Amino acid sequence: MDSVAQANDLGHVIEADKKHVWHHMAQHKAFEQMDPRIIVEGKGMTVWDATGREFLDGVSGGVWTVNVGYGRESIANAVRDQLLKLNYFAGVSGSIPGALFAEKLMEKMPGLTRTYYSNSGSEANEKAFKMVRQISHRHYGGKKSKILFRERDYHGTTLGALAAAGQEQRRAQYGPFPEGFVSVPHCLEYRGQYGDIENYGERAADAIEEVILREGADTIGAICLEPVTAGGGVITPPKGYWERVQEICKKYEILLHIDEVVCGVGRTGKWFGYQHYGIEPDFVTMAKGVASGYAAISVTATTERVFEMFKDDPEDSLSYFRDISTYGGCVAGPAAALENMRIIEDEDLLGNTTAMGERLMGNLHAIMEKHEVVGDVRGLGLFCGAELVTDRKSKEPVSEKLVGAVVAECMKRNVMIGATNRSIPGLNNTLCLSPALIATADQIDTITNAIDESLTVVFG
Repeated sequence: MDSVAQANDLGHVIEADKKHVWHHMAQHKAFEQMDPRIIVEGKGMTVWDATGREFLDGVSGGVWTVNVGYGRESIANAVRDQLLKLNYFAGVSGSIPGALFAEKLMEKMPGLTRTYYSNSGSEANEKAFKMVRQISHRHYGGKKSKILFRERDYHGTTLGALAAAGQEQRRAQYGPFPEGFVSVPHCLEYRGQYGDIENYGERAADAIEEVILREGADTIGAICLEPVTAGGGVITPPKGYWERVQEICKKYEILLHIDEVVCGVGRTGKWFGYQHYGIEPDFVTMAKGVASGYAAISVTATTERVFEMFKDDPEDSLSYFRDISTYGGCVAGPAAALENMRIIEDEDLLGNTTAMGERLMGNLHAIMEKHEVVGDVRGLGLFCGAELVTDRKSKEPVSEKLVGAVVAECMKRNVMIGATNRSIPGLNNTLCLSPALIATADQIDTITNAIDESLTVVFG
């Protein structure tokens, strides 16, 4: 674009970045020999870097965030107008956008009634964990404090969230972790743990019950699960899985916490991923797509039943939820979220997500027919993955290095895609796609054509 500065104009910026910025998820030794990539502008699904190169973004900001695309002037205006009127007040008081977005959000989530604001997905999950722990002390004499989490799921980067991470490489070298977080088996049928059976989903859920019985149902307060596992391999649940999980939770009075940080606000073709499966959660956490990255905001949503547990004794100074998030009081977040939600509704982006998701999955299946290295494709809406293997029969994963080579070849074709990385030893072998909900058929085809060509280059 004409407004993208040329490389010589940004030379100082690049040098300042190299000298002072500590990038996320990056080994900086490489930057001694090369420049880091600086993204300077975005419009729709296209971004430009400091050299003027143009890329079609197939991962919505690199981490599945920019749901409604770049350059939305109406969101920027909503944030600007709100900042001029009131930029911040601590969450001990309310705000106009905070109240209005909470009302709008709860309309999309029948059964849930309360919205607690913070500023990241990690923090939103921490709030739910703290609520569970406080409920344990207030109502169960300190019992029912354990929190179950699933292998391959991920819930954030804080120590508490990492304690609930089912990804060994994410946790590596950051322990010791808080006690009371207990792992349950994953539900990926492609890498089945229970043989070739018809009711795999139910069997995978029964594995959760086995852990509950081993630990003691009276010690377990909640289970935290992603509706579709994200960074652990884009894992869609097998048929019958969620119905059985919910049955188990009700049987043992275990609170069900759904982590929608990735799937929430349209990514799967419904407002929330759990709504595909008839789940009735006690907690739902969300972040990334809530404001599409135009402002920092996350939400911990709860039922009225959970909320009432913190009103049991108003005379006790420790009876309420004694938590605060400083930047949960920034009103730019809910202001941006309101406009983000309006855009999704007015442009029928849920419908587009469903239609373009079907096209994306169809294209991936065609690639699978052509390339033996693609062992499995899976996804829901505009959240899809292709698992790469050296042999379809043995399902031996390709190396993370080769997966990275495919991503790099796509970059050469000016297409950005993602991949599982530094998550699960030996199983970082899934290409990840999450284009914005505004994606067109041509853009979906461009992304998958780049993958097709890149697989040919890397694997022959």
